[in-house]
Amino acid sequence: MSAYAPGPRNLITDVAGLSVGNAADAALKSGATVVLGDQPMVAGVHIMGGAPGTRETDLLAPDKMVQAVDALVLAGGSAFGLAAAQGVADGLHKAGRGFAVGPARVPIVPGAILFDLLNGGDKAWAENPYAGLGQAALSACTRDFALGTEGAGAGATVARLKGGLGSASVVLASGITVGALVAVNAVGSATVGDGPEFWAAPFEMGDEFGAIGPAQHTPPLFPPPLKHLGEATTIAIVATDAILTKPQATRMATAAHDGMARAIVPSHTPHDGDLVFAAATGLHALPEGGALELGHAAAICLSRAIARGIYHARAEPGDLLPCWRDRFGRR
Repeated sequence: MSAYAPGPRNLITDVAGLSVGNAADAALKSGATVVLGDQPMVAGVHIMGGAPGTRETDLLAPDKMVQAVDALVLAGGSAFGLAAAQGVADGLHKAGRGFAVGPARVPIVPGAILFDLLNGGDKAWAENPYAGLGQAALSACTRDFALGTEGAGAGATVARLKGGLGSASVVLASGITVGALVAVNAVGSATVGDGPEFWAAPFEMGDEFGAIGPAQHTPPLFPPPLKHLGEATTIAIVATDAILTKPQATRMATAAHDGMARAIVPSHTPHDGDLVFAAATGLHALPEGGALELGHAAAICLSRAIARGIYHARAEPGDLLPCWRDRFGRR
């Protein structure tokens, strides 16, 4: 990967045809993130965690009729957060987008959620706020967006630290771009032992998460879990501007899970709902044998995005855990 470089933004929106919108409520300590295609996107999904929360993932199977999606949604809120995808679907319907069924248009908006209900935020709402957060995120879609305590990562946590929203990209020698977006909210840790070093350090490009390098000490083999049953889940989207089929997109999502396992220890536990969507905007032909490189690049991007989500998290009133920068005195 050393011959490659991040795209100009080092965000998933370096993949042509994508925009991202975030919305969050600071009092709620939760939010939603939307990845919107300029045009419908070929998509796939792979789930490795034992406690997922999802919407419209079955239709992403390679043998299902619908061939493309309009948007993908990540949200906090556990099962309540699935309403964020409905808010996005409602907004897209108003815009006239969706899968054509005769004269009707049905927006196709798969989504996934993470658990952030015990993070110190005010959850005593009378009406589910996530549909509104989804609509607000859709309205905010743009090519440039902030990382850290934003969108679906606004209330995320990992072992000992605040989690967050991360993103990264890479341009391959073929000219194809690969990007990743992730809301990091894991049972495991993104850093090694009690130090500031990231598990993803070997894959860092430049100083995108501090350039502090790999840990020089031996970490505990089985770090003690600091969350309980169902209190976690890391959810991600990897994307490319290559032309992919649904089976190829599914394979890309599957390969990207390697990046999660390299950046979070442990990952894919029975208490996490770890999930990766893959999306393809279909602008460039995939070279012969290119699927291998594409999956590897997606995994590397996801590792880097996870570290960037933790690195950019910021402290807010009522936090139960410190952010990485405050704990380790880095700016």
